[in-house]
Amino acid sequence: MLRRVFALAAACLLALPAAAQTQRSFPQNALRGALVFGEAPDVALNGLPARLAPGSRIRDARDMMVVPSAVYGGKFLVHYTVDTYGLLKDVWILTPEEAARKPWPTKPEEAAAWGFDPIAQVWVRP
Repeated sequence: MLRRVFALAAACLLALPAAAQTQRSFPQNALRGALVFGEAPDVALNGLPARLAPGSRIRDARDMMVVPSAVYGGKFLVHYTVDTYGLLKDVWILTPEEAARKPWPTKPEEAAAWGFDPIAQVWVRP
């Protein structure tokens, strides 16, 4: 019985590094920007005032959902999507590895003109 417990514990520990190496997939309409969280729903995106949409989803660098108050006052490099009203709908706080992945569009015009590989999560400029 004790051997089974140790074997299960060892299997769980071996799976942890693999789980930490998963790559997040971002949608093709996700743009990159610098986001400063103010008092919800107010934020500053690339130095300009912006707002979080009702029901917006914020994911930290560990891919865990967070509430705006948990990141209040923080400045982060993010990927984000906007809804039909121009409000921030989905926000992903980037890890250093994700931030190093370049190029990534910062404007909708760039995203429309560039090519995107959703499997590799890379953009190619024309």
